[in-house]
Amino acid sequence: MNAMLVVIVGIVILIVGYICYGGWLAKQWGVDDSHITPAHELEDGMDYVPAKAPVLMGHHFSSIAGAGPINGPIQAAVFGWVPVVLWVLIGGIFFGAVHDYGALFASIRHKGQSIGEVIALNIGDRAKKLFLIFSYLTLILVVAAFASIVASTFVGFNADGSLNETNASVAMISLLFIVMAVLFGFFVYRKGAPLSVATIAGVIGIVICLAIGLNWHPIYLSSTTWMWIIGVYILVASVAPVWILLQPRDYLSSFLLYAMMVIAALGVIGAGVTGADAAHMDMPAFTGIYDTLAPTGSSLGYVFPALFVTIACGAISGFHSLVGSGTTAKQLNRERDAKPIAYGGMLIECALALISLAAVSFIWTEYASGEIVTPTNVFATGISRMVASIPGLAGTQATVSSLLVLTVSVFCLTSLDTATRLARYMFQEFWLKPGETPKDATGIKAVLCNPVISTAITVVLGVALGMTGYSKIWPLFGAANQLLAALALLAVCAWLGNIGKNNKMFYFPMVFMLIVTLFSLAQTVSAKVTAITSGTVAAGDWGPYAQALLGALLFVLAIVLAVEGFQTIFGKKKAAKA
Repeated sequence: MNAMLVVIVGIVILIVGYICYGGWLAKQWGVDDSHITPAHELEDGMDYVPAKAPVLMGHHFSSIAGAGPINGPIQAAVFGWVPVVLWVLIGGIFFGAVHDYGALFASIRHKGQSIGEVIALNIGDRAKKLFLIFSYLTLILVVAAFASIVASTFVGFNADGSLNETNASVAMISLLFIVMAVLFGFFVYRKGAPLSVATIAGVIGIVICLAIGLNWHPIYLSSTTWMWIIGVYILVASVAPVWILLQPRDYLSSFLLYAMMVIAALGVIGAGVTGADAAHMDMPAFTGIYDTLAPTGSSLGYVFPALFVTIACGAISGFHSLVGSGTTAKQLNRERDAKPIAYGGMLIECALALISLAAVSFIWTEYASGEIVTPTNVFATGISRMVASIPGLAGTQATVSSLLVLTVSVFCLTSLDTATRLARYMFQEFWLKPGETPKDATGIKAVLCNPVISTAITVVLGVALGMTGYSKIWPLFGAANQLLAALALLAVCAWLGNIGKNNKMFYFPMVFMLIVTLFSLAQTVSAKVTAITSGTVAAGDWGPYAQALLGALLFVLAIVLAVEGFQTIFGKKKAAKA
């Protein structure tokens, strides 16, 4: 099978899905520009700020993308390219994009508040609190992981004490990006500079930042120092008005991601047209129902549920619902923008997932043997080799590879900032009654809902976990993330049913994702309990105990919320018929 054909045909299918199924959903749900969006109704110059569609698309896409659609498909490639392609296309069009679109649309009809508020008003306050606790703890884990990852890509020293110039370059470029974003936001939102002119200047600024950072990087700091600096940064960034940093930085950063995708597409198509050996997928179409390859040394297990948990952002991801109902909903200018931003943004991730699959196929022998297994390196190596196979570009491999790695690193910081702000929203909403906003809080609740206080608590918890061993419980993130997706589908389904709109398109996705989550959690708990009882757990290793306990709690949480949700969705229908 030619990788170029897989990518091109896949993208065509995604476009058809966007036009046909996305358009049908908008009609079924009653998307209407006559409704005033929360960005205008509740505009406060801080969180609720209307943004033009291209700017908001940049923020949303930068926040949900990161390394997710690269890591997942590459890791899941051990099952063969056919299962990955099928799930990316089917899951993306009928699961992930519906999930993202529905979450954003439900949020803008609920004052731009999170899925937790949608659950409170349509299922119950207890369900809301359970969901918010789970979502907040998941986001704390994300903050911990991404802060640690960003710090590791910034640290200026190698293990032997020598200077790490590559990391210093990444740190310098990221700092320059922040400065450029503040300038962009100031001139666009305070001086009225035309977006088109500012965008051209911003793109030129990106090139200048890259040039400066690659050639001048005088800052060399330890990992611990960077963790503290990152903590201060996300504290400030998450309480600052979105127009001064969040919107402009994510918008400008998105051009790096677009450029990365263009380069990757150029490599895939170029290799296919020129007939390079790398143009053909050397990986098997299907390797079997169990991962016996295990290139990293650890098997993913059976294709069900591993495939659907591992690919995550490449097909459906619960984190997207938090972004859509968190920051994006508070900036949506008009309702029709929700389709290209949410539904379209998810399908662009699907396209990136297909490109990532093509990348790992190009170096399949080295991947399968365990020689190159880190997803970012697999992606950069595969794509750069594709580009280098094009006549006249043979000497570009090293440069292209470095730029791809750099681009992925930049988005870790973007996702970190957004995750911190989302966690602050979750923390604030937990103390409020259904229908209330932080402005309605009084007494101790007013203190806890204060943006600075709630963000400071989040940052301290996240950074502390990042410095003390988040990796012990990180393996649970995949199942937790897909549980978020299942619960978001459940919440939107309940809301649409309550207002008399067609919600049947949610039935199968929400049930399927709940089953996937329950199977995955049951496997994790069973494996950890077996390891603990058999005495194979090393002394002082609390990871298996934490995973077993948290996995069991998530399993119970999924059951409780599913029961309450199904009673709301199907119980009322039965009562109405009676």
